[in-house]
Amino acid sequence: MEQMPTEPSGATAALTFSIGGNLTVNRLGFGAMRLAEGAGHSSESLVWTGPDDPENARAVLRRAVELGVDLFDTADSYGVGANEELIASALFPYKAGTVISTKSGVVRPSPGEWIPLGRPEYLKQQCELSLRRLKADHLDLLFLHRVDPQVPLAEQIGALGELREQGKVRHIGLSEVTIGEIEEAVRTAPIAAIQSRYNVTDLDNDAVVDYCAAREIAFLAYFPLAIGAHASPDSPLAEVARETGATPGQVALAWLLHRSPCVLPIPGTRSLAHLAENQDAAKVRLTQEQFDRLTKTA
Repeated sequence: MEQMPTEPSGATAALTFSIGGNLTVNRLGFGAMRLAEGAGHSSESLVWTGPDDPENARAVLRRAVELGVDLFDTADSYGVGANEELIASALFPYKAGTVISTKSGVVRPSPGEWIPLGRPEYLKQQCELSLRRLKADHLDLLFLHRVDPQVPLAEQIGALGELREQGKVRHIGLSEVTIGEIEEAVRTAPIAAIQSRYNVTDLDNDAVVDYCAAREIAFLAYFPLAIGAHASPDSPLAEVARETGATPGQVALAWLLHRSPCVLPIPGTRSLAHLAENQDAAKVRLTQEQFDRLTKTA
């Protein structure tokens, strides 16, 4: 197999991004949701407890730091708080430069329910609980997990803005939002990041990525790996993987890194081997022709 080139080229040359202009991170982060019980690509409904093997989960998180990951993403609803506690148990005291992003605004009354709840008093309470579970004096990046249609968006963002003014939150983000919702939110408080599902086979948020790129807003791409037929041995991903000496998963991540300097993929895994494979995707350099070919076949 060909060796993966190591010299930067094209959009992948910028392998760091400064969130909010002052939190510089490596663009390949780590999504911690998959460390929760039942987490996976097909359904989020079982992200209800802590990991089945907590020692392995902590080993994965610590190895991620060793491999250069400095952006870890979680949510207060993953394991109903257990995921945040897991991160603290593995990584506290945090290495200098480590950025933890978490999310609030979804309530879990049962394993199969994910219900938006954006009442200001609830968001403020959840911030306090996240601070406690993460053993932090402030949250680097707090996302509104989902917009609550029952509460004016200005009130939801206003609550996060108050937390920012109090120094409890450094930067505010939004998850799964439209451009119109972003524009409405920024009228209340600065928005430093967006988090949405996005990968080479799921381009529904293309316009949002372009919007973020034009404004230097970070775009955290969750579920960044292609699945199903798009990852089959005869797929375009596999074809480009053979050309670059990489794996299809690495090519999918490299596509995201090439897509825009604002895109920060946050793949998650419970496997130390898969973790190393994902992080090696930063070494894969796609030509513009390869990038275009993958995009056209998405």
